[in-house]
Amino acid sequence: MAQVKPIILLDRDGVINQDSDAYVKSVDEWIPLPGSIKSIAALSKAGFQVFVVTNQSGIARGYYDEATLNAMHDKMKTQVEAEGGAIAGVEYCPHGPDDNCQCRKPNSGMIEAIETQLGVSFETTPAIMVGDSLRDLQAGKARGCAPVLVLTGNGRETQYKEIDFYFDIYTDLAAFTIATLQKYS
Repeated sequence: MAQVKPIILLDRDGVINQDSDAYVKSVDEWIPLPGSIKSIAALSKAGFQVFVVTNQSGIARGYYDEATLNAMHDKMKTQVEAEGGAIAGVEYCPHGPDDNCQCRKPNSGMIEAIETQLGVSFETTPAIMVGDSLRDLQAGKARGCAPVLVLTGNGRETQYKEIDFYFDIYTDLAAFTIATLQKYS
């Protein structure tokens, strides 16, 4: 009997594309990490629903606008589609760290929005939150997702933080994808 395939939630900067301390502010600065686009496509083609869940405080800070962010996401989706896959949806938080919103990770508002969209609860429907920072893992954990850390982006620093819950670690999104495809094949 085949296992139910979990919903896959991916952080963006540092997981799918190169991160920058100066923010990814333009379509040209949005550069996928090696293997990430093929990984998303492979998950999608294998029947996993893949969502992107990303803090984008650069909007609140005035570094770029929502039209530029949407253009970055269109570039990402187009590249995944060119590999035969699809991204089921993108949730982003445009707020800054001091805005006290419920969507900015480590809060779980973006994940709750996906649950509402799908008509499920990740407390009962399996889901995996893949990120490179503690706040990604915390947001996923808060909604019942299995937290996964990748060592790209901020992941190498994050792995040494004191974290009081279990999470899996993979070198990058491609390694996570290979293991996930093997587990649920």
